[in-house]
Amino acid sequence: MKITGFTFIKNAIRYDYPIVEAIKSILPICNDFVVAVGDSEDDTEELIKKIAPSKIKIVKTTWDESLRQGGHVLADETNKAFKNIAKNSDWAFYIQGDEVIHEKYLDPIYKAMQHFKDTSTVDGLLFKYLHFFGSYNYVGNSSKWYKNEIRVIKNNPEIYSYRDAQGFRKGNNEKLNVVPIDACVYHYGWVKPPKVMQQKKENSNRYYHNDQWIEKNASDDDEFDYNKNIQSLKRFEGEHPKVIKKRIAEKNWEFTNDNFSEKQTLKDKIKMFFKRYLGLNFYYTNYRIIKIKGWNVTE
Repeated sequence: MKITGFTFIKNAIRYDYPIVEAIKSILPICNDFVVAVGDSEDDTEELIKKIAPSKIKIVKTTWDESLRQGGHVLADETNKAFKNIAKNSDWAFYIQGDEVIHEKYLDPIYKAMQHFKDTSTVDGLLFKYLHFFGSYNYVGNSSKWYKNEIRVIKNNPEIYSYRDAQGFRKGNNEKLNVVPIDACVYHYGWVKPPKVMQQKKENSNRYYHNDQWIEKNASDDDEFDYNKNIQSLKRFEGEHPKVIKKRIAEKNWEFTNDNFSEKQTLKDKIKMFFKRYLGLNFYYTNYRIIKIKGWNVTE
């Protein structure tokens, strides 16, 4: 069984992306790794080269500015990396530049790949998510955050990155058939020094909105105000992946919010009621979960 990791990145140093940690977190179970490195204003390419020269293939890219709105350029960059995966790879393991996989999940992920390698009805594996916000000590728990997403897919040329690269589809806009696994993605995209977070947010706006929107909604803030943007948080009681601990120890800002709330909004309460008592799920799902006889998600 051959597994290839893949991702895309641009200006990783400038916007403080934990791309090194992201790649290293899944590298132990990958035979090789493809990174689409966009034209950067920093030393992102050199940063990637130093990680594992014998395993990593760099694909130099130029981001298509005509695909800015709606984040479609992010999917385009993802597809550039995916298309550079060798045909003899069975699986493609996708990781974004602000995501990390805990080492405790590598064995279950690998076993799931082995189990479903030759199961034609399975297109990918579905992961759970933890979204850290403001601090490495808090995670978001409102409906704002997506609960699950596909991060391992079959090396099928019909599969492609969807919308703003959050998930995948195949063929003529068809959702993938996926199996949930007992593994979680640690998402650190909202844990940065406030000044860098503000810069990253303004840069991200360029890839979701047109110039008119950006001009109208431009902010004069030098720093991102985490407290003003909180919906609902809960304290993280677990342990972070080993690869991210050095970054956590070097954190040089304080996130102080004594009034952080674990209370759900009315919208979230209604969603939870329907899910718990009526079995209805109103969360957005960009996939089709299938049941496989003899497979347990905690296996």
